Amino acid sequence: MAAVTSDQISLIAGRAHPEFAKAVAEHVGIPLLNARVANFPDREIDIKIHDDVRGSDCYVIQPTCPPVNDNWIELLLLADTLRRASAGRITAVMPYYGYARKDRKDEGRVPISAKVVANTLVASGVDRVLTVDMHAAQIQGFYDIPVDHLYAKPALLARLQELKIENPVVVTPDAGGVKMARAYAKVLGADLAIVDKRRISGSEIAVEHVIGDVAGRNVIIVDDMISTAGSITEAARVLVENGAKEITICVTHGVFCGPAVERLNACPAARILVTDTNPFGGNTPDRLEVVSLAPMVAQAIQNIHDAKSVSSLFGGY
Repeated sequence: MAAVTSDQISLIAGRAHPEFAKAVAEHVGIPLLNARVANFPDREIDIKIHDDVRGSDCYVIQPTCPPVNDNWIELLLLADTLRRASAGRITAVMPYYGYARKDRKDEGRVPISAKVVANTLVASGVDRVLTVDMHAAQIQGFYDIPVDHLYAKPALLARLQELKIENPVVVTPDAGGVKMARAYAKVLGADLAIVDKRRISGSEIAVEHVIGDVAGRNVIIVDDMISTAGSITEAARVLVENGAKEITICVTHGVFCGPAVERLNACPAARILVTDTNPFGGNTPDRLEVVSLAPMVAQAIQNIHDAKSVSSLFGGY
């Protein structure tokens, strides 16, 4: 790692989520670097940074959201560009961390994709990673560089508390999310329930039963992401069948792949809270409400630059 020889923070955005990058830059109080990120006719990525970054503390804001592979390679090339321009320190700011679901060999002859992402980021010159609600938090151990893992919980909880939901019960749509759900329930003073499910494939699940009492209660379903929305919409349906009243879906990452929007529009949820870690485009669910994490990410960048605690932003689990 080159030495940070100036007090300058430099922010640069890839093309994955420019709106989020601009919002972060506004909260930090500095403009994004002047750079060209484009494609050659054969779709190879072409990058040119017009500002001097020598010795600067640089932050590349680029979630690896769909199209995942394009955004991943663009992040690597942005980091390499900064390294070759003598940046002092390079931090990959990945509010959404793609390939996090493949964090281990769960069967024979499969890759550990999350490890490949980690290896390539470090090889490209990244000195630090800042991300939010990894699907598998143990991915931090794939790195021998600092990883700051933020949680969306404080921002989402603030909105839930504003809603003043009466007689709430927090529900996780699978047993793996119990820790997250318990953290929400503790702050909200709510009970906890679990929807027990069996996964048939990457896009299909079969719900078995509900563990806990949801009859006559207002339900808050919490999860880290919505991809195809199969799990969370099936959970909402089963909860209604078990007597749940109003349902609020509360997730960090709204990826909204394939039939997600159609499923969410058809599900019985009264509202769908998601953060802005992913761009949504024009195809979004009808009852969507976006909670911005730009202020939190901006504060984390400032704290990292100033060598202050980042754990104060974690929200605690």
